[in-house]
Amino acid sequence: MTQQLLLTAIALMLVIEGILPFIAPGMWRDAFKRLTEMSDGQIRFFGLTSMIAGLLLLFFTKN
Repeated sequence: MTQQLLLTAIALMLVIEGILPFIAPGMWRDAFKRLTEMSDGQIRFFGLTSMIAGLLLLFFTKN
């Protein structure tokens, strides 16, 4: 069951990640260019913020 849930979560993540490049490839390319120009600290902060937001969402949807 846990493996199926993990695969479902990864599949959903891939679908969500693919929406912007499919709908607006130019905007996605510009966003990716800006991302490559960010410092490591800025990228880490963005990653940390995303992880915390995901954990909070999981916490609030489980309770």
